[in-house]
Amino acid sequence: MTSFDTSPHLNAWRALLALAVVFVMLATTGWTALRNQREAPPLQASLNAWGKGRMAGHRLPDPQSAPARLARFFASLTEGQRVALARRYPLAVGNMNGAPVALRYRANRIALEQAREVERKRVHDSRLTPAGQAQAVRRTERLEALMRPDRHILAFDPSGSGRVAEVFGDLRTADRVSVVVPGVDTDLLTFQRTHRGYAAPVGMARSLYAAEREAAPATRTAVIAWADYTAPSGLGMDAATAMRAEDGAARLNAMLRGLPGKAPVSLFCHSYGSVVCGLAAPALPRRVTDIAVAGSPGMRVEKASQLDTSAQVWAMRDADDWIQGVPYLEVGGLGHGADPVASGFGARVLSAREAKGHSGYFEPGTDSLRNFAEIGVGAYRAVSCAHEGDVCRAGLSGAVATGRA
Repeated sequence: MTSFDTSPHLNAWRALLALAVVFVMLATTGWTALRNQREAPPLQASLNAWGKGRMAGHRLPDPQSAPARLARFFASLTEGQRVALARRYPLAVGNMNGAPVALRYRANRIALEQAREVERKRVHDSRLTPAGQAQAVRRTERLEALMRPDRHILAFDPSGSGRVAEVFGDLRTADRVSVVVPGVDTDLLTFQRTHRGYAAPVGMARSLYAAEREAAPATRTAVIAWADYTAPSGLGMDAATAMRAEDGAARLNAMLRGLPGKAPVSLFCHSYGSVVCGLAAPALPRRVTDIAVAGSPGMRVEKASQLDTSAQVWAMRDADDWIQGVPYLEVGGLGHGADPVASGFGARVLSAREAKGHSGYFEPGTDSLRNFAEIGVGAYRAVSCAHEGDVCRAGLSGAVATGRA
């Protein structure tokens, strides 16, 4: 009698199942998944090469070293040596917290060019499905847009759906720095949009940058569109759990600790991005003075005090935002905790009047954007509260906030 585990019929079904899996992978990824089983992702390959590299006869430092140590290493090099490292290891240098900002921009321009050449070849790769080729066309167009001379790319990773961070303004001379942390469905292709542009990280950051300059023309500001984490795709299980946010929080804190200077930093966290910011809160550098969340599903705590941060916590939600219908609780890892705009949470609740639903908090002319801008420049006395009176401004100084060590 043949056992069930070794029966010819079962083995045949296993073979058919394996073939089906292969065909599904090819149809959905255009050979990419199979290729990645053999090759390290581009960023990891660059980091691996860096780990074996040398400069002036000395081994290169661990790329995961503290940003301060990496900053000292780069400061010890000549300009020619720094440029040589950017050319040799563009993805490693371009994503290295602690490397000089201008050098990261330069390295990422090289990495973008290399990624564009890869996508150009994929466009004409006969092994790809039509869908795979079409995606290669879109990625090529996005990469070319990011390569424009007026763009400053602080981080770039072409692996998978892609990660990007872009700077508006001058990080090195800024008096105030703002970081926009977006939510679900954020990747290389959605980093910037032609339609509904203010719902994408680039549109959000550009809008905030313009509003901050209008609010305080004499204040030098910089805004980072930070899409340098793997956000959930759609509103499935990933969006209902903290798995993506945990990795995002670690990456966010690493980026913040690598920023130049000592200017105060404000975080503006939209939707699932507020989950990222909530988990990042306990380890934030003290120079982070504000965490402002909009359209939040929760911050993984029941009260703002449990975020264990010295930063001010602000929250807002548009009256037409569908997010208010989610269950504000956390059970068995599902859900993200209490509603940040609820009175018992303890956040400073801001007006979001005229915001455009869940994705319209950065639309020009809205209370939400004006409030973000006032927080970004430290003009707390100018914010408008969601409720009667000035309860959201209670206990705050009217002067522009100064940095903290």
